[in-house]
Amino acid sequence: MDQAEKEKIASGNIPDSVTVTVGRHYDKGFLQRLFFGKHYRELWATPVKLPVFRMQEAQGGLSPVSLGGGFQTTSLTLKTETGKQYVLRSLDKDPQKTLPKGLRKSFVVNVVRDQTSAANPFAPLVLPDLSKAAGIFYTSPAIYYVTENDSTFGKFSPRINGKVMLLEEKFDGKQNLTPMFGNATDLVDSEEMLLNRFEKNNYQIDQSLFARSRLFDVLIGDWDRHEGQWQWAVYKNDGQTLYKPVPKDRDQTFYRFEDGIITWLASNRLLLKKFQTFHEDYGYLPGWLFNARFIDARALNEVTQAEWVRHAEEIKAALTDDVIERAFRELPAPIYAKTGPVTIFRLKSRRDKLPQAAAKIYEILAEDVTVAGSDEPEIFKATRLPSGETKVEVFRKGSKEKEPFYSRTFHPDETDAITLHGLGGNDEFEISGQARKAIRLNVYGGEGEDELTDTSKISGSNRNIKVYDTKRGIQMELTPEIKKKLSKDVAIHAYDREGL
Repeated sequence: MDQAEKEKIASGNIPDSVTVTVGRHYDKGFLQRLFFGKHYRELWATPVKLPVFRMQEAQGGLSPVSLGGGFQTTSLTLKTETGKQYVLRSLDKDPQKTLPKGLRKSFVVNVVRDQTSAANPFAPLVLPDLSKAAGIFYTSPAIYYVTENDSTFGKFSPRINGKVMLLEEKFDGKQNLTPMFGNATDLVDSEEMLLNRFEKNNYQIDQSLFARSRLFDVLIGDWDRHEGQWQWAVYKNDGQTLYKPVPKDRDQTFYRFEDGIITWLASNRLLLKKFQTFHEDYGYLPGWLFNARFIDARALNEVTQAEWVRHAEEIKAALTDDVIERAFRELPAPIYAKTGPVTIFRLKSRRDKLPQAAAKIYEILAEDVTVAGSDEPEIFKATRLPSGETKVEVFRKGSKEKEPFYSRTFHPDETDAITLHGLGGNDEFEISGQARKAIRLNVYGGEGEDELTDTSKISGSNRNIKVYDTKRGIQMELTPEIKKKLSKDVAIHAYDREGL
């Protein structure tokens, strides 16, 4: 900030915009760059002209509600007079709380904080146009500078004043629904979504849209997509509830990590596999999926390879050169000059390779798949096919519906194991069909009195079914012939339910 701007702010004559740096402290010398990476240090230290945040003017007038944020980010919830909410988040990070208490006052804090520079602080500005073209939900962020003497934040001022902050919609609660969500009735977090999904089987996830959203994550190099990075739009129809994914917190887009000696060593897939670098190709794909493995396992278990590739082809077609180039013009001019052309080149290359990446992502997720019911009673049917495939269907027990609410055919050259998880309720597991060799099947009965019927005939493998349940939780009313076969093909284990 130049002296004239400082004097105006000090006098109370606040300008509409000021020239500031987002994080000059990341501009380190040669040795720091050599060992810990060049990253985006130059962008953090580049002066840019940013609008000054004015509480009474932003979004028609806002007022502070509550302070929050994760372990690294300061965030303040704001609301309009109508109750619509926004969140103001710091671009710079404080990683102290992510470390064990014994390390919080050591040099490790500075080392970890320094790696904030691996993220492009202006990347969120590029994403609305790209997300819209890709056909997924999105926020519309803006970056502001909050002056040192801004009194409108009240008791929150010490945490906010004098910082560069990102303002975006807070998609939480029905009051924050917008026309983008169509006929949605609410917006909820992942915790509530998962709780409902596994309590009742009339709650389901739009797995197709989630796959599309996850492809976009990988495309833009956003590796930090754990369950806390999602909200869910709620759609109700004829007694059924469908959850559609709404991504948030795009802080790690276009991540650049492995350009230093130490960070290159740390990014080894045996160490910090999640810290992947945004190149023109995808590199180690499991690394891009690592942080989202919990939510991916629960929200992508029905998506076929054909669907993954179809979404990738559609995104590839939608993100034309013109769309990408216009999106990057949302960057401040000095930032675009330093990073725009090279990032555009890499993004176009990744776009062109997205269908191949989608097929590989499918293969990774297909190796070991869990099919979960709910705490209500269900019927699980696993049919062994002569080809070696296994068709899995899940029905609502006692329902008049003839169609399953889950159906997928698994291929033995893709899938090593399928886990059927009954959770609560008195579930039925029916295994049938005939094959020379079949995919390993794990059956978790869960709570309740469950029934297992196995009439399948597998000629080329032993012990391809394992059943886990409490000692009294599973009933097997089987013929002597089947019992004899089960003695070598099925292992019964005591199982204390931990749930999903």
